[in-house]
Amino acid sequence: MSLFAAVDIGSNSVRLAVADVTPGRSYRLVAAGREVTRIGESVFSTGRVSERAIQETSAVLARFRAIYQEWQPAAVRAVATSAMRDARNQAEFLARAAEALGAPIQIISGREEARLIHLGVRTRWAKQEKSMLLLDIGGGSAEVTWSEEGEIRYSTSLPLGAVRLTQNFLEHDPPEREEMAELEEYIAAQFAGPFRRLGRRPEARAIGTSATAAAMVRAVYRLKNSEREETNGRRVRLRDIRGLYRRLVTLDREQRQRIPGVGPRRAEIIIAGAAVLAHFVEHFTNGSLYYSSAGLRDGIIADLAIRGVKEQSIALDKEQRRVITELARRYGVPLPHAKQVAALARSLFLGLASLHRLPLSCARWLEAAAYLHDVGHYVSKTRHHRHSYYLVASSEMPGFTDREQLIVANICRYHRKGLPAEDHENFRLLNVQERQAVWLLVPLLHLADGLDRDHRQLATGVECQVKNGEIRLAIGGRPGMELDLWAARQVAPAFREVYQSRLSVTRAGSA
Repeated sequence: MSLFAAVDIGSNSVRLAVADVTPGRSYRLVAAGREVTRIGESVFSTGRVSERAIQETSAVLARFRAIYQEWQPAAVRAVATSAMRDARNQAEFLARAAEALGAPIQIISGREEARLIHLGVRTRWAKQEKSMLLLDIGGGSAEVTWSEEGEIRYSTSLPLGAVRLTQNFLEHDPPEREEMAELEEYIAAQFAGPFRRLGRRPEARAIGTSATAAAMVRAVYRLKNSEREETNGRRVRLRDIRGLYRRLVTLDREQRQRIPGVGPRRAEIIIAGAAVLAHFVEHFTNGSLYYSSAGLRDGIIADLAIRGVKEQSIALDKEQRRVITELARRYGVPLPHAKQVAALARSLFLGLASLHRLPLSCARWLEAAAYLHDVGHYVSKTRHHRHSYYLVASSEMPGFTDREQLIVANICRYHRKGLPAEDHENFRLLNVQERQAVWLLVPLLHLADGLDRDHRQLATGVECQVKNGEIRLAIGGRPGMELDLWAARQVAPAFREVYQSRLSVTRAGSA
């Protein structure tokens, strides 16, 4: 079995999933849990997670720890979303919550959240759709994702969570007409940007993945909460969503909770969630929506399984390559140079594997840094390597963990001449193993960058030979690459300091 565990600390609830996964073949859920904690209530009103919410969430996480440890998963990943992105006391919460859970907790960006939700739906949806349009309404945010042939073309995270909207707009129960008008106006304003980018997508399979969508579908079909699995894959039409929404706004909480499929806790926030859902279906879809029970937890588990396979691969996956290419383009990096440096760096990594002895997966960090090392020119040519570090470290990079992003940023930081130093603050943020990887990868980026010094992509290949304490690089290429060879030879002192070996760089075929 390949068991993985996922914990999703959302603005409204905390969820656990433990599943047995074979990438591309099977997904079997073996344990699950969900408890409402409403972290977002205190964050959205005060900017901080309340002491009560910290204690309640920590207690839930301790129970989840006992559950997942029984299964002894190969890996555990815990993430926190919208409320924690906003919380001023996030460091305190994360420390106490991680101790209770027995695993580190990562605050993920809205785009990473959207990516993982999309991955979860793709993994568990019965049919491979040509085009998908997803909406996930959480407690603090709503994620909209459009994909074609499995590749994300657009994603965004909007402050349209059901808890957030209920607190900010709906003071009365049932809500007053003016409150609903303000709520709907705000929702329309938030969706305006995505609509300009996407417009209506009638060809896409529109899928809702949240508890709000589940409650609305169950209510339309008059299913009870206990019939949750029967909701999966069901389709609802716009007229049914509109009709239910109009009915909900006339009822108080006690009346709403008596509607089949809603229940007491969802009844508190269902009106705001229904307003978001109705607007989305009306303006973005062909007039209908399917429900998927998959979500963020499933995406985390699928991602863990894929990463396990990728540990034996040196290549960035499609999503990672799309992200770094988009980032390089945004900051004006010449892509032919970036691709050339990446290809040369990959060849050096493989050719010198017996020397650095790093896991194959480290090659992906080197490739990402090869694409992004020059982004700092966007800020200034002076000390652009430092600007590269800050831009990479602070950008949204879906598909990369926080640690991977920090590693890539550090490799970019040292791509010119210097080597990492223990007194550099950015380098101290890495753990011992990460520092060692950066220390060994930096000279490879120095060499690859040097071999395209004049940005003409003249080098066509690298042959590496390690013999008697000397590293010999024979560079194949077209005429006119003397400057590139000279630049690569300037790396020799730094290379010797790191690898304790002499370096020679010659033209392939020369004596």
